[in-house]
Amino acid sequence: MNDTTAKPDISGAPQRPRLVLASGSPRRLALLQQVGIEPDALRPASVDETPKKGEVPRSLVRRLARAKADGGWKLVQQDEELRGAFVLAADTTVAVGRRILAKAELLEEAAAALKLLSGRSHRVYTGLCLVTPTGQLRRRVVETRVRFKRLDRGEIEAYLGSGEWRGKAGGYAIQGIAGAFVQKLVGSYTNVVGLPVTETVNLLQGEGFPVTFYWLNKSEVETV
Repeated sequence: MNDTTAKPDISGAPQRPRLVLASGSPRRLALLQQVGIEPDALRPASVDETPKKGEVPRSLVRRLARAKADGGWKLVQQDEELRGAFVLAADTTVAVGRRILAKAELLEEAAAALKLLSGRSHRVYTGLCLVTPTGQLRRRVVETRVRFKRLDRGEIEAYLGSGEWRGKAGGYAIQGIAGAFVQKLVGSYTNVVGLPVTETVNLLQGEGFPVTFYWLNKSEVETV
């Protein structure tokens, strides 16, 4: 077990605990950077995201976030410089009732998802899993309710033509063109993008990760 207590480096400044993001998602990385956090490394783990028979959305994201965190933690143990780091993982899915809408990889999948979401409400779930330097797990599931306006055929076809749906849960990216489809949103907007930043920051701070270190450092850099 590695000690993450701050120790002086050669410059005399205290070292902070390291943070590894167990994801290759550029959206999750950008959201962390948006709140001033720069992970020390990205260690995405390969995980089968297929729902189990009868698995409900909340259970799915909780299970997959744990699996991604476990995979990331194992990769971190193989890197001497990263051992003892915090490992953060997340998984997001879109659901209509108990029906889970997987990431759309084919045009037909995205079209079917958009037709299903048109004119109705759905929920977006993100499971968060944090592995602390001592190997403890901290988990949370965040839920956001979203309602789409009724989409006509032309809007769906034009959106499909944009290509923004590719690889997105539910076949849409709220931070892009699809933001024009949203009539109502209750909960975390960033959760729908892929990482609920308020809950993520609270999770990290609750385990002693010095989030504000990044903010202070940013201020010092900008004033130089």
